[in-house]
Amino acid sequence: MSKRYFLEVVYDGTQFHGSQLQGNLPTVQYCINMALSTLLRKPVLSFGASRTDEGVHALSNFYHFDWNDDLHPHFHYKINAILSPAISVKNIFSCVEETLNARFDAVSRSYRYKIYNQKNPFYQLRGYYFPYKLHADLLNQTAAIIRSQTCFESFSKRNTQSKTFNCQIFDSFWEQVDDQLHFVVRANRFLRGMVRGLVGTQLQVGRGKISVSQFQSIVDAHDCTQADFSVPGHGLYLEEIRYPQDSIHLLDLM
Repeated sequence: MSKRYFLEVVYDGTQFHGSQLQGNLPTVQYCINMALSTLLRKPVLSFGASRTDEGVHALSNFYHFDWNDDLHPHFHYKINAILSPAISVKNIFSCVEETLNARFDAVSRSYRYKIYNQKNPFYQLRGYYFPYKLHADLLNQTAAIIRSQTCFESFSKRNTQSKTFNCQIFDSFWEQVDDQLHFVVRANRFLRGMVRGLVGTQLQVGRGKISVSQFQSIVDAHDCTQADFSVPGHGLYLEEIRYPQDSIHLLDLM
């Protein structure tokens, strides 16, 4: 009988062609599959919790895979030795139920978008350099609007496989972190390009290019051509994924 394991991974999104499999392109999932198959000496497929675009980083993403035995006591060290420096397995978990799915059983996902307005070479490709004055009060108003909404069709890129554009927003706020401005959003699910669309459109409000009421109109329009998706992927971080309490258990396999 096979056992299901969860890998919590962290990666530099600028080194991958996104997270999802795209043939033999170096995506996060492809690299994980290759490392698992090399270590376990048998073809192994992983399944991811959240898809991230090219350039988008992850401080915590999850992949599950099935294996018919216990893992080696030094599995954690061994798989990190195989993986490229741009990706690391942070933690390994066993599942209480072997049917638990990394994607479909996630309770919530959190994203953080990082912006800085003074040139800093150490932030390059780790945040969005946006050297313009932003009105914090206006950004707080748009973040509050986001918390009150359920339909985000205006912030979903086209050619999506989603059957519904409804999302339950748990948190939406801007915060100052040292010399950076961050937008944080947590929801039960996200649509394709949604966080970048939310950030880009809010920045238009923060600069005074459009009003708060116009932002609300964009939300209500259910039309993605009205939103601004232009912010780069390297400012975005998948920060946290939550699962039902006690559904996964941390393993010590160093």
